[in-house]
Amino acid sequence: MSNTVRLAAVLAGAAVASYCAFAFGPGLFKGGPTGDPPGMVWIPGGEFTMGTDAEPGWPDERPAHRVRVRGFWMDETDVTNAQFRRFVEASGYVTTAERPVDAEEVLRQSPPGTPRPSPEMLVPAALVFRPTAGPAKDLRDFSQWWRLMPGANWRHPEGPDSTIDGRDDHPVVHVSWHDAVAYAKWAGKRLPTEAEWEFAARGGLEGKTYAWGNEPFSEEKPQCNCWQGEFPWKNTARDGYTGTSPAKAFPPNGYGLYDMAGNVWQWCSDWYDARLYARRAGQGVIDNPTGPERSFDPRAPYAPSRCQKGGSFLCHPSYCWRYRPGARHGCTPDTGMSHVGFRCVRSADGPEKRAEKGS
Repeated sequence: MSNTVRLAAVLAGAAVASYCAFAFGPGLFKGGPTGDPPGMVWIPGGEFTMGTDAEPGWPDERPAHRVRVRGFWMDETDVTNAQFRRFVEASGYVTTAERPVDAEEVLRQSPPGTPRPSPEMLVPAALVFRPTAGPAKDLRDFSQWWRLMPGANWRHPEGPDSTIDGRDDHPVVHVSWHDAVAYAKWAGKRLPTEAEWEFAARGGLEGKTYAWGNEPFSEEKPQCNCWQGEFPWKNTARDGYTGTSPAKAFPPNGYGLYDMAGNVWQWCSDWYDARLYARRAGQGVIDNPTGPERSFDPRAPYAPSRCQKGGSFLCHPSYCWRYRPGARHGCTPDTGMSHVGFRCVRSADGPEKRAEKGS
Protein backbone atom coordinates (compact mmCIF):
# COMPACT_ATOMS: atom_id res chain seq x y z
CA MET A 1 0.00 0.00 0.00
CA SER A 2 1.60 3.24 -1.09
CA ASN A 3 2.74 5.65 1.59
CA THR A 4 1.95 8.40 -0.89
CA VAL A 5 -1.52 6.97 -1.44
CA ARG A 6 -2.14 6.65 2.27
CA LEU A 7 -1.04 10.21 2.83
CA ALA A 8 -3.31 11.42 0.05
CA ALA A 9 -6.24 9.40 1.34
CA VAL A 10 -5.70 10.21 4.99
CA LEU A 11 -4.44 13.79 4.94
CA ALA A 12 -5.73 15.18 1.67
CA GLY A 13 -8.84 13.09 1.12
CA ALA A 14 -7.76 11.90 -2.31
CA ALA A 15 -6.81 8.53 -3.71
CA VAL A 16 -4.01 7.70 -6.06
CA ALA A 17 -4.50 7.74 -9.86
CA SER A 18 -3.79 4.10 -10.40
CA TYR A 19 -6.10 3.03 -13.19
CA CYS A 20 -6.56 3.04 -14.35
CA ALA A 21 -6.03 -13.19 -28.18
CA PHE A 22 -7.87 -13.82 -28.04
CA ALA A 23 -9.19 -14.95 -31.40
CA PHE A 24 -6.01 -16.96 -31.94
CA GLY A 25 -5.11 -20.37 -30.60
CA PRO A 26 -2.52 -20.71 -27.82
CA GLY A 27 1.03 -21.82 -28.34
CA LEU A 28 1.66 -20.29 -31.74
CA PHE A 29 5.38 -20.26 -30.97
CA LYS A 30 5.41 -22.94 -28.28
CA GLY A 31 8.64 -24.45 -27.04
CA GLY A 32 11.75 -22.61 -25.86
CA PRO A 33 15.42 -23.60 -26.04
CA THR A 34 15.07 -26.36 -23.43
CA GLY A 35 11.30 -26.82 -23.28
CA ASP A 36 8.82 -24.74 -21.37
CA PRO A 37 9.10 -24.55 -17.55
CA PRO A 38 5.82 -25.53 -15.85
CA GLY A 39 3.13 -22.89 -16.29
CA MET A 40 5.22 -20.78 -18.66
CA VAL A 41 5.25 -20.32 -22.43
CA TRP A 42 8.14 -19.40 -24.70
CA ILE A 43 8.00 -15.90 -26.21
CA PRO A 44 10.32 -15.95 -29.24
CA GLY A 45 11.44 -12.34 -29.14
CA GLY A 46 11.81 -10.09 -32.14
CA GLU A 47 11.35 -6.54 -33.36
CA PHE A 48 8.08 -4.65 -32.97
CA THR A 49 6.50 -1.23 -32.78
CA MET A 50 6.17 -0.18 -29.14
CA GLY A 51 3.60 2.43 -28.11
CA THR A 52 1.24 4.07 -30.57
CA ASP A 53 0.62 7.20 -32.60
CA ALA A 54 -3.06 6.37 -33.09
CA GLU A 55 -6.16 7.02 -31.06
CA PRO A 56 -7.02 6.28 -28.31
CA GLY A 57 -3.36 6.47 -27.28
CA TRP A 58 -2.41 8.65 -24.31
CA PRO A 59 0.47 11.17 -24.39
CA ASP A 60 2.87 8.83 -22.55
CA GLU A 61 2.34 6.17 -25.27
CA ARG A 62 3.72 8.45 -28.00
CA PRO A 63 5.58 8.37 -30.28
CA ALA A 64 5.52 4.80 -31.52
CA HIS A 65 9.07 3.48 -31.93
CA ARG A 66 10.87 0.29 -32.90
CA VAL A 67 12.16 -2.04 -30.21
CA ARG A 68 13.82 -5.46 -30.27
CA VAL A 69 13.55 -7.97 -27.42
CA ARG A 70 15.25 -11.33 -26.88
CA GLY A 71 13.35 -14.53 -26.33
CA PHE A 72 12.11 -15.36 -22.84
CA TRP A 73 9.58 -17.44 -20.95
CA MET A 74 6.50 -15.83 -19.43
CA ASP A 75 3.91 -17.11 -16.98
CA GLU A 76 0.83 -18.06 -18.98
CA THR A 77 -1.38 -16.42 -16.34
CA ASP A 78 -1.13 -13.78 -13.67
CA VAL A 79 0.19 -15.14 -10.37
CA THR A 80 -2.86 -16.59 -8.62
CA ASN A 81 -3.96 -16.57 -5.00
CA ALA A 82 -3.00 -20.24 -4.71
CA GLN A 83 0.49 -19.62 -6.07
CA PHE A 84 1.06 -16.60 -3.85
CA ARG A 85 -0.18 -18.53 -0.81
CA ARG A 86 2.45 -21.22 -1.43
CA PHE A 87 5.11 -18.51 -1.51
CA VAL A 88 3.91 -16.96 1.75
CA GLU A 89 3.65 -20.31 3.52
CA ALA A 90 7.14 -21.32 2.38
CA SER A 91 8.88 -18.03 3.10
CA GLY A 92 6.86 -16.34 5.85
CA TYR A 93 6.71 -13.21 3.71
CA VAL A 94 4.50 -10.33 4.89
CA THR A 95 3.16 -8.04 2.16
CA THR A 96 3.36 -4.26 2.18
CA ALA A 97 -0.37 -3.90 2.86
CA GLU A 98 -0.03 -6.09 5.97
CA ARG A 99 2.63 -3.88 7.55
CA PRO A 100 2.22 -0.60 9.45
CA VAL A 101 2.91 2.53 7.42
CA ASP A 102 6.35 4.13 7.77
CA ALA A 103 5.67 7.78 8.60
CA GLU A 104 9.15 8.87 7.51
CA GLU A 105 8.68 7.26 4.11
CA VAL A 106 5.33 9.02 3.77
CA LEU A 107 6.98 12.37 4.38
CA ARG A 108 9.82 11.62 1.95
CA GLN A 109 7.26 11.05 -0.81
CA SER A 110 5.19 14.13 0.06
CA PRO A 111 5.38 17.84 -0.75
CA PRO A 112 7.37 20.02 1.66
CA GLY A 113 5.34 21.14 4.65
CA THR A 114 3.11 18.07 4.74
CA PRO A 115 2.03 17.45 8.36
CA ARG A 116 3.15 14.26 10.03
CA PRO A 117 0.37 11.62 9.99
CA SER A 118 -1.07 10.64 13.34
CA PRO A 119 -0.35 7.12 14.73
CA GLU A 120 -3.91 5.92 14.10
CA MET A 121 -3.43 6.70 10.42
CA LEU A 122 -0.42 4.39 10.14
CA VAL A 123 -2.17 1.05 10.61
CA PRO A 124 -1.96 -1.62 7.87
CA ALA A 125 -4.49 -0.78 5.16
CA ALA A 126 -5.08 -0.83 1.44
CA LEU A 127 -7.19 0.90 -1.18
CA VAL A 128 -10.36 -0.93 -2.17
CA PHE A 129 -12.65 0.03 -5.05
CA ARG A 130 -16.23 0.87 -4.14
CA PRO A 131 -18.74 1.89 -6.84
CA THR A 132 -20.43 5.21 -6.32
CA ALA A 133 -24.16 5.47 -5.61
CA GLY A 134 -24.74 7.37 -8.84
CA PRO A 135 -22.86 9.05 -11.68
CA ALA A 136 -19.59 10.63 -10.57
CA LYS A 137 -19.63 14.40 -10.28
CA ASP A 138 -16.05 14.66 -11.50
CA LEU A 139 -14.08 11.72 -12.93
CA ARG A 140 -10.87 13.43 -11.83
CA ASP A 141 -11.84 12.93 -8.17
CA PHE A 142 -10.69 9.37 -7.55
CA SER A 143 -11.58 9.52 -3.86
CA GLN A 144 -15.22 9.02 -4.84
CA TRP A 145 -14.63 5.33 -5.53
CA TRP A 146 -11.42 4.40 -3.69
CA ARG A 147 -11.61 3.66 0.04
CA LEU A 148 -8.64 3.35 2.35
CA MET A 149 -9.59 0.24 4.29
CA PRO A 150 -7.70 -1.09 7.34
CA GLY A 151 -7.37 -4.86 7.15
CA ALA A 152 -7.60 -5.05 3.36
CA ASN A 153 -4.80 -7.12 1.83
CA TRP A 154 -4.25 -10.07 -0.50
CA ARG A 155 -6.07 -12.44 1.87
CA HIS A 156 -8.97 -9.97 2.33
CA PRO A 157 -9.26 -8.15 -1.00
CA GLU A 158 -12.53 -6.32 -0.29
CA GLY A 159 -11.76 -5.61 3.37
CA PRO A 160 -11.24 -7.49 6.65
CA ASP A 161 -14.55 -9.38 6.40
CA SER A 162 -13.82 -10.72 2.90
CA THR A 163 -11.83 -13.81 1.97
CA ILE A 164 -10.31 -15.46 -1.08
CA ASP A 165 -12.08 -18.75 -0.37
CA GLY A 166 -13.11 -20.23 -3.70
CA ARG A 167 -10.82 -17.85 -5.58
CA ASP A 168 -7.61 -19.84 -5.72
CA ASP A 169 -7.46 -19.40 -9.49
CA HIS A 170 -8.06 -15.62 -9.40
CA PRO A 171 -5.06 -13.29 -9.68
CA VAL A 172 -3.61 -12.19 -6.37
CA VAL A 173 -4.19 -8.48 -5.71
CA HIS A 174 -3.07 -5.85 -3.19
CA VAL A 175 0.53 -6.74 -4.05
CA SER A 176 3.09 -3.94 -4.22
CA TRP A 177 6.00 -3.92 -6.66
CA HIS A 178 8.22 -5.00 -3.77
CA ASP A 179 5.89 -7.93 -3.05
CA ALA A 180 5.97 -8.97 -6.71
CA VAL A 181 9.79 -8.81 -6.82
CA ALA A 182 10.01 -10.91 -3.64
CA TYR A 183 7.76 -13.59 -5.14
CA ALA A 184 9.69 -13.59 -8.42
CA LYS A 185 13.02 -14.07 -6.67
CA TRP A 186 11.58 -16.91 -4.60
CA ALA A 187 10.30 -18.56 -7.78
CA GLY A 188 13.62 -18.16 -9.61
CA LYS A 189 12.10 -15.65 -12.00
CA ARG A 190 11.87 -11.88 -12.42
CA LEU A 191 9.37 -9.24 -13.45
CA PRO A 192 9.15 -8.51 -17.17
CA THR A 193 10.50 -5.32 -18.63
CA GLU A 194 7.88 -3.04 -20.12
CA ALA A 195 9.15 -3.90 -23.60
CA GLU A 196 8.97 -7.65 -22.95
CA TRP A 197 5.49 -7.32 -21.54
CA GLU A 198 4.17 -5.34 -24.51
CA PHE A 199 5.79 -7.63 -27.08
CA ALA A 200 4.24 -10.65 -25.36
CA ALA A 201 0.83 -8.98 -25.02
CA ARG A 202 0.65 -8.37 -28.76
CA GLY A 203 0.80 -12.12 -29.34
CA GLY A 204 2.42 -11.82 -32.74
CA LEU A 205 0.02 -9.12 -33.99
CA GLU A 206 1.99 -6.12 -35.23
CA GLY A 207 0.61 -2.65 -34.60
CA LYS A 208 -2.89 -3.69 -33.57
CA THR A 209 -4.94 -1.69 -31.09
CA TYR A 210 -5.84 -4.62 -28.85
CA ALA A 211 -4.30 -7.97 -27.95
CA TRP A 212 -6.99 -9.62 -30.09
CA GLY A 213 -6.65 -7.30 -33.11
CA ASN A 214 -8.38 -4.08 -34.18
CA GLU A 215 -11.95 -5.16 -33.51
CA PRO A 216 -13.57 -3.01 -30.79
CA PHE A 217 -14.46 -4.50 -27.44
CA SER A 218 -17.69 -6.45 -27.76
CA GLU A 219 -20.40 -6.12 -25.11
CA GLU A 220 -22.05 -9.27 -26.48
CA LYS A 221 -18.88 -11.37 -26.68
CA PRO A 222 -16.35 -9.73 -24.33
CA GLN A 223 -12.72 -10.37 -25.18
CA CYS A 224 -11.46 -9.49 -21.70
CA ASN A 225 -12.57 -8.59 -18.19
CA CYS A 226 -13.18 -4.85 -18.07
CA TRP A 227 -15.91 -2.45 -16.91
CA GLN A 228 -19.22 -2.62 -18.75
CA GLY A 229 -21.92 -0.03 -18.23
CA GLU A 230 -21.27 3.42 -16.73
CA PHE A 231 -18.11 3.96 -14.70
CA PRO A 232 -17.86 4.16 -11.70
CA TRP A 233 -21.39 3.42 -10.53
CA LYS A 234 -23.13 0.91 -12.80
CA ASN A 235 -21.37 -2.25 -13.94
CA THR A 236 -23.66 -4.45 -16.00
CA ALA A 237 -21.13 -7.30 -15.68
CA ARG A 238 -22.19 -8.78 -19.00
CA ASP A 239 -18.79 -10.46 -19.06
CA GLY A 240 -19.79 -12.31 -15.88
CA TYR A 241 -17.59 -10.44 -13.39
CA THR A 242 -17.78 -7.27 -11.30
CA GLY A 243 -14.27 -7.83 -9.93
CA THR A 244 -11.43 -10.17 -10.82
CA SER A 245 -12.07 -13.22 -12.99
CA PRO A 246 -10.38 -16.65 -12.90
CA ALA A 247 -7.02 -16.79 -14.63
CA LYS A 248 -8.30 -18.60 -17.74
CA ALA A 249 -11.81 -17.19 -18.01
CA PHE A 250 -11.11 -15.56 -21.39
CA PRO A 251 -9.30 -16.99 -24.45
CA PRO A 252 -5.51 -16.59 -24.65
CA ASN A 253 -3.62 -14.47 -27.15
CA GLY A 254 -1.50 -15.76 -30.01
CA TYR A 255 1.35 -16.76 -27.68
CA GLY A 256 -0.92 -18.66 -25.31
CA LEU A 257 -0.96 -15.94 -22.61
CA TYR A 258 -4.12 -15.24 -20.63
CA ASP A 259 -5.34 -11.85 -19.36
CA MET A 260 -2.88 -9.64 -21.19
CA ALA A 261 -5.82 -7.24 -21.37
CA GLY A 262 -8.00 -6.31 -18.39
CA ASN A 263 -8.58 -8.24 -15.16
CA VAL A 264 -5.66 -6.75 -13.16
CA TRP A 265 -2.86 -4.29 -13.83
CA GLN A 266 0.53 -6.03 -14.00
CA TRP A 267 3.79 -4.74 -12.56
CA CYS A 268 6.86 -4.42 -14.78
CA SER A 269 10.46 -4.06 -13.64
CA ASP A 270 10.97 -0.61 -15.24
CA TRP A 271 10.82 2.75 -13.61
CA TYR A 272 7.96 4.77 -15.11
CA ASP A 273 8.81 7.98 -16.97
CA ALA A 274 5.94 9.73 -18.72
CA ARG A 275 8.45 11.38 -21.09
CA LEU A 276 10.37 8.23 -21.99
CA TYR A 277 8.93 7.60 -25.44
CA ALA A 278 9.48 11.20 -26.49
CA ARG A 279 13.13 10.82 -25.50
CA ARG A 280 13.44 7.68 -27.61
CA ALA A 281 12.26 9.43 -30.78
CA GLY A 282 14.78 9.21 -33.62
CA GLN A 283 17.00 6.61 -31.92
CA GLY A 284 16.29 3.82 -34.40
CA VAL A 285 15.68 0.28 -33.17
CA ILE A 286 16.24 0.07 -29.40
CA ASP A 287 17.65 -3.27 -28.29
CA ASN A 288 16.17 -4.98 -25.24
CA PRO A 289 15.48 -1.82 -23.19
CA THR A 290 15.21 -2.07 -19.42
CA GLY A 291 13.62 1.32 -18.83
CA PRO A 292 14.88 4.69 -17.59
CA GLU A 293 17.36 5.21 -14.77
CA ARG A 294 14.80 7.10 -12.71
CA SER A 295 11.08 7.78 -12.76
CA PHE A 296 9.03 10.83 -13.58
CA ASP A 297 5.29 11.03 -13.08
CA PRO A 298 3.80 14.54 -13.21
CA ARG A 299 0.82 13.36 -11.13
CA ALA A 300 3.11 12.44 -8.22
CA PRO A 301 6.35 14.45 -8.63
CA TYR A 302 7.66 13.66 -5.13
CA ALA A 303 7.23 9.88 -5.31
CA PRO A 304 9.01 7.25 -7.46
CA SER A 305 6.87 5.20 -9.84
CA ARG A 306 7.19 1.78 -11.47
CA CYS A 307 5.49 0.83 -14.72
CA GLN A 308 2.25 -1.13 -14.92
CA LYS A 309 0.65 -2.59 -18.05
CA GLY A 310 -2.56 -4.25 -19.18
CA GLY A 311 -5.42 -2.36 -17.58
CA SER A 312 -7.92 -3.96 -15.22
CA PHE A 313 -11.53 -4.89 -14.58
CA LEU A 314 -12.12 -1.18 -13.89
CA CYS A 315 -11.05 0.05 -17.35
CA HIS A 316 -13.71 1.61 -19.56
CA PRO A 317 -13.43 3.85 -22.66
CA SER A 318 -15.15 6.69 -20.82
CA TYR A 319 -12.44 6.76 -18.18
CA CYS A 320 -9.45 4.42 -18.51
CA TRP A 321 -9.07 2.99 -22.00
CA ARG A 322 -5.91 1.12 -21.10
CA TYR A 323 -6.66 -2.54 -21.79
CA ARG A 324 -4.42 -2.12 -24.86
CA PRO A 325 -0.86 -3.46 -25.31
CA GLY A 326 0.54 0.02 -25.96
CA ALA A 327 -1.02 1.59 -22.87
CA ARG A 328 1.11 2.22 -19.79
CA HIS A 329 0.77 3.59 -16.31
CA GLY A 330 2.94 4.58 -13.37
CA CYS A 331 2.40 3.70 -9.73
CA THR A 332 4.53 3.98 -6.59
CA PRO A 333 6.30 0.67 -5.87
CA ASP A 334 4.91 0.39 -2.33
CA THR A 335 1.34 0.50 -3.65
CA GLY A 336 -1.02 -2.45 -3.69
CA MET A 337 -4.64 -2.07 -4.77
CA SER A 338 -7.64 -4.29 -5.44
CA HIS A 339 -7.00 -4.25 -9.20
CA VAL A 340 -3.20 -4.72 -9.24
CA GLY A 341 -1.39 -8.03 -9.73
CA PHE A 342 1.59 -9.36 -11.70
CA ARG A 343 3.15 -12.20 -13.67
CA CYS A 344 6.77 -13.30 -14.01
CA VAL A 345 9.26 -14.11 -16.74
CA ARG A 346 12.47 -16.09 -17.01
CA SER A 347 15.38 -15.38 -19.33
CA ALA A 348 16.51 -17.93 -21.91
CA ASP A 349 19.74 -18.58 -20.01
CA GLY A 350 17.93 -19.99 -16.99
CA PRO A 351 16.62 -18.95 -13.55
CA GLU A 352 17.09 -15.34 -12.61
CA LYS A 353 19.83 -14.61 -10.10
CA ARG A 354 20.16 -10.85 -10.45
CA ALA A 355 18.19 -8.38 -8.36
CA GLU A 356 15.63 -6.09 -9.97
CA LYS A 357 17.18 -2.77 -10.90
CA GLY A 358 16.69 -0.27 -8.12
CA SER A 359 14.88 -2.69 -5.83
